[in-house]
Amino acid sequence: MNTRLTRTLASVTFALAMLCGLAFLGKGVMRMFDDGAICVQTGFWANASLAPDSLPIAAGVEASSSATRLCQDDPSVGQRAADLGGELPWLLFACLALLLFSRLLDTVLLRGPFTDAVSQRLSVLGWFVTVGTPLAGLVVGWSHSWLVDSMAPIVGSGPTVTGPQVLILAGLAAVIMGKIMREGVRMREDLEGTI
Repeated sequence: MNTRLTRTLASVTFALAMLCGLAFLGKGVMRMFDDGAICVQTGFWANASLAPDSLPIAAGVEASSSATRLCQDDPSVGQRAADLGGELPWLLFACLALLLFSRLLDTVLLRGPFTDAVSQRLSVLGWFVTVGTPLAGLVVGWSHSWLVDSMAPIVGSGPTVTGPQVLILAGLAAVIMGKIMREGVRMREDLEGTI
């Protein structure tokens, strides 16, 4: 095992976790004290035809929109909260996942790679990623949906999941590897006890 690489990776991961945490706090504080307009983009009117006389286009050319940007001057408290809910959950998720990974690497350095403590930390990280990914995606998606609905009620609001849901597979793989490592540790302890 290359301890120099593991130690460097643990330090870099911890630094990235702290950076994500600072970005989370900074963005949250800045948004709460910002009194400017809140904008959100929606694809509800994707491929909607635009009036030909509203755009300077040549005759015979059709124009359609792919995304609409909605902005609200003097937003309500709910709109500000939905705007934060649309941006902050992924930063918090990344911060905590990186922090758990950094602790996993620190445990590997202290106790070795094939120990019960490492298998437990790997399982905890796996469950966090497995459960946290759809939860963060749901908070972000529903906040975005509600914010769009508050500006354009015709769109409607409802539960929506956004973000890289493929991380669930990585989380499940970490849970399974943690269980396999735990069984390997128990088998090694049994073997050492019989010798």
